[in-house]
Amino acid sequence: MLAFFRKAHSITYRGSVNTAWKRTKAHISGAQRLDIRGIYPPIATPFTEKEEVDYQKLNANLEKYGKISFRGLVVQGSNGEYPYLTVEERVEVVRRVRQALPQDKLVVAGSGCESTMATVQMSQLMAGAGADAVLVVTPCFYRGRMDSRALVQHYTKVADSSPVPVVLYSVPGNTGLDLPIDAVVTLSQHPNIVGLKDSGGDITRIALIIHKTSSEDFQVLAGSAGFLMAAYSVGAVGGVCALANILGSQVCQLEELCLSGQWEAAKALQYRLIEPNAAVTRKFGVAALKQAMEWFGYHGGVCRSPLQPLSEAESKALRQDFSSNGWL
Repeated sequence: MLAFFRKAHSITYRGSVNTAWKRTKAHISGAQRLDIRGIYPPIATPFTEKEEVDYQKLNANLEKYGKISFRGLVVQGSNGEYPYLTVEERVEVVRRVRQALPQDKLVVAGSGCESTMATVQMSQLMAGAGADAVLVVTPCFYRGRMDSRALVQHYTKVADSSPVPVVLYSVPGNTGLDLPIDAVVTLSQHPNIVGLKDSGGDITRIALIIHKTSSEDFQVLAGSAGFLMAAYSVGAVGGVCALANILGSQVCQLEELCLSGQWEAAKALQYRLIEPNAAVTRKFGVAALKQAMEWFGYHGGVCRSPLQPLSEAESKALRQDFSSNGWL
């Protein structure tokens, strides 16, 4: 892996990342921040039956996603099973997505690792692979020591060295760690940190972050379709929503209803998305997301071990969550 990092660095710094560094310097000197408003599916990584990345099926999914009014795609987020991919696979998937996706859509690449050094290196690799921004999850293995001081230092070093803008990522359901509000407020002042994806679902927290960062050009994205309308109502600018892998047009419709102030229609649609969203996230997880993708004409396929497929009873319950809300 270290050899891959060194090899990639030697290529990256001579190539596209130099251009990205120029963008970052211009940005730091006062240029407008990257606009990340909109809806993003955190895409799944299709695997073959031998658990190898299936790039052919990935491309088929991308062709369909490219026709939906997404702002872009999040690649190597939690639903992409990034902890189970090698460094080479993580970078290659991002490179393939950037090649296949229309240029007007953003590629936001997950680059978070446990150490600051590894995250810096991964962020540079993702930029070299064509990412427009990086999504950096909180390091959490030593979560008892991941206080505001440690996290501010971590994200500052990453943002200082990243050739592309950084989006903070708080996902306590997976990490057991909420990115502290005071740390978010401090980090919002960094010229290369453009926003936060908050997947915790605490609307009072999201509202307080938006309020406390209102003097900065800082953008907050809801981390789930289950509370997307509520997040928009307190000032969020978009969402990274697992359910958008399946019901992408419907999640984008919810965005449009919120932005146009059609709150009654938005509420009716939001109600119908809550149970399917919960089913493919906290209830059954990535295996359910991939199963539902198959029902809706996408390639989900198997998960990489040790993740297991749904049981027959779980699959039945998943289908009920979609059919009872009129989606199947």
